[in-house]
Amino acid sequence: MASFYFTTPIYYVNDKPHIGHAYTSLATDVLARWKRLEGHDVFFLTGTDEHGQKVEKAAQDAGMDPQAFTDQVSQSFRLLAERMGFSHDDFIRTTEPRHKAACTALWEELVRRDEIYLGHYEGWYAVRDEAFYGPDELVERDGVKYAPSGAPVAWVKEPSYFFRLSKWQDWLLRYYEDNPGFIAPASRRNEVMSFVKSGLQDLSISRTSFTWGIPVPGDPAHVMYVWLDALTNYVTAAGYPDTGAERWKFWPADVHFVGKDIVRFHAIYWPAFLEAAGIAPPKRVFAHGWWTIEGQKMSKSLGNAIDPLALIEQYGLDPLRYFLLREVPFGNDGDFAKSALMSRNNGELADTLGNLANRTLSLIQRNCEGRLPAVAAGTEADAELLAGLIALPAAVAAHLEAQEFHLALEAIMAQARAANGYITLQAPWALKKTDLVRMGVVLRHLHSALRVFATVLQPFMPGTTAAMLDQLGVPQQARGLADLAVPLPEGTALPPPAPLFRKIEDAA
Repeated sequence: MASFYFTTPIYYVNDKPHIGHAYTSLATDVLARWKRLEGHDVFFLTGTDEHGQKVEKAAQDAGMDPQAFTDQVSQSFRLLAERMGFSHDDFIRTTEPRHKAACTALWEELVRRDEIYLGHYEGWYAVRDEAFYGPDELVERDGVKYAPSGAPVAWVKEPSYFFRLSKWQDWLLRYYEDNPGFIAPASRRNEVMSFVKSGLQDLSISRTSFTWGIPVPGDPAHVMYVWLDALTNYVTAAGYPDTGAERWKFWPADVHFVGKDIVRFHAIYWPAFLEAAGIAPPKRVFAHGWWTIEGQKMSKSLGNAIDPLALIEQYGLDPLRYFLLREVPFGNDGDFAKSALMSRNNGELADTLGNLANRTLSLIQRNCEGRLPAVAAGTEADAELLAGLIALPAAVAAHLEAQEFHLALEAIMAQARAANGYITLQAPWALKKTDLVRMGVVLRHLHSALRVFATVLQPFMPGTTAAMLDQLGVPQQARGLADLAVPLPEGTALPPPAPLFRKIEDAA
């Protein structure tokens, strides 16, 4: 049994969560669940990023103390995680004492290693992004300069502590070359490498223009730069600075899941901070694309965000979970359309999978006294179906290792379509009149197919697949991938089937 550590970004609490937050966490959840299904030891972390100028301003606008404000908004992210069915092992908040202690320890270690010095900074700063940008990165419209993210920038000057980021430029480029899978997808890797090759400047890592943050050790006039604070959460939760803690076995993280807008922080600053402090860098940073609506990026600042809780209420949790990872290659941008969600649900879940389950289980109920037929040798058509089923878990695993969620689901649906073709050609309803033994063989193979589909789909749709496995008579303790090698006993009593997926009639 191996150990795996998967993280979401910690979400910024200046407003309530939207579908983009749900999407990142869902991918993390599916991979964590899959690794548990394989029998591994998994640590899955999510949480909230609660310091910085944006949060301080949002709290002021709401007429609230920053801590009270973050308590309230952080709770909305906990609720999202609960309603989306996420299986996280820890929910971290950057206002927690354990995190302040970890940040302080990391800062002091960087000072001890002469990686931090005091100076002053002036440059173009975007409050919305909590980031500085070079003049060559900006565009100007109507006399206002904007960052690549679309955030307006202003010229600021203040005293600041600096991290010697420029010192780590060559090391980063070597690390990227030696670890080609460290940044994914390839488009993001190329973007990061190009940025680093263009030359890294030392990084401002403290602020004096606001107070809502973790004080710099020995100089409380400064608070830590929000990104140094935020990124440290990943080692905080693993027990840092206590590297003898039980959870430290999970470090380095196997995958940090992030949106493409924050890949620079995770793929440049974060590994440099860690290496400079003598801590192993993470193994992989995967930056997914943005969901758009009517061609525009969904975001809080644009005011066009979709509330995932409303979608769950309208369409159901598992159809939403399935759609988000099925519709768009993870890493690409995609446009959210409710008509597309309806099409995936009705065509693939209700018709292809749900109808197959209902037909098969109803035939067993009516023609086999509700008991599982025996395993038996069969025809070439049987062998072809079974070969596809045997190969399916490994195919799904390979796609998930590469974060190709849509291809994992397509592989499952391809086998489900093959099983539908099989039931049509074998026609077990007609075999009842001519060959009861053959009817039993066909139904047993179809039951086996459904068991495989339900097992490998558990990370994507845990609620529906649990109901499906119940209907298939699979015991709770026999739902891992390894259990597929052990057939259920002949004569296992199956409960009367019930529909697993409802069709969505209106996408409005």
